[in-house]
Amino acid sequence: MPYPMAQDSLIGQTVAGYIIRRAVGEGGTAQVYLAEHSGRGKVALKVLRPRLATDPVAIKRFLREAEFGARVIHPNVVRTFEFGEADGVQYLALEWADGEPLETFIAKAGKLTPPVAANIVQQIGAALQEAHSKGIIHRDLKPANIMYDPTTQTARLLDFGIARDAELPAEERLTRAGFFVGTLQYVAPEALSGELVGEQADVYSLAVIAYQLLTEVTPFPGKNPRELFQQLLTQDPIMLNQADRGTKFSPRLEEVVMKGLARDLGKRWKTVQDFTIAFSEAATAAEPEKPGFFSSIFKRS
Repeated sequence: MPYPMAQDSLIGQTVAGYIIRRAVGEGGTAQVYLAEHSGRGKVALKVLRPRLATDPVAIKRFLREAEFGARVIHPNVVRTFEFGEADGVQYLALEWADGEPLETFIAKAGKLTPPVAANIVQQIGAALQEAHSKGIIHRDLKPANIMYDPTTQTARLLDFGIARDAELPAEERLTRAGFFVGTLQYVAPEALSGELVGEQADVYSLAVIAYQLLTEVTPFPGKNPRELFQQLLTQDPIMLNQADRGTKFSPRLEEVVMKGLARDLGKRWKTVQDFTIAFSEAATAAEPEKPGFFSSIFKRS
């Protein structure tokens, strides 16, 4: 078997028919490149890092991401074309999505009007609903894992790297019991124990994103992981109307969002569909009293 190529040497190389043009992103386990294919045009090619090429767990997780992505076919999910091993590397070929990470867009645009926020939440909710119908829990829903095109106002979900199959037996877990996966600002409190989580964990994360779209901040003010961990376990999130004192949201919109953030699963929205329908209805029923500059622009668009 050929040895894995160094990541720097991949630029200009061809892997499984994909000509790698430039690096566009990276994570702890993989590098992402803009590549071109004779039949598919531009694609995002995700390549497992060489140091993990002999790590069976890392390889299995990488392939599981690809398998889950291939199972979830929806207009608001970045499409998985193919995956495998070629030229000494594990690769995953994804549809090229125009736009930028929602995280980047939020940082530039600031808080959005409720109708614009609802449009994004509806699209990601639809993508999650499709994933859930296939038995897949995303577990890492956050703005960095959503591509957003401001021109078309299209949002698309990606990165099933730590997703899990709800039907998967416990012995096939890739995360050890007692260790949580996800990003603290967006992870559901029940995930902190490291136990298996269900659809309501994705509901919680989507509610955090909705909260952030409206206010620019997340529901807990912790400045470091230790503070956030404690707040998630012991405190209630800051009420929506207290997060941004310059804007007043309708009582119903606040109620819908805070129900999505409930620590008690019995008090949280049961499904993503329940949350997105309620959020959309509340968001389009009334505008905040003092929209920001960017919000005013989007309101007119």
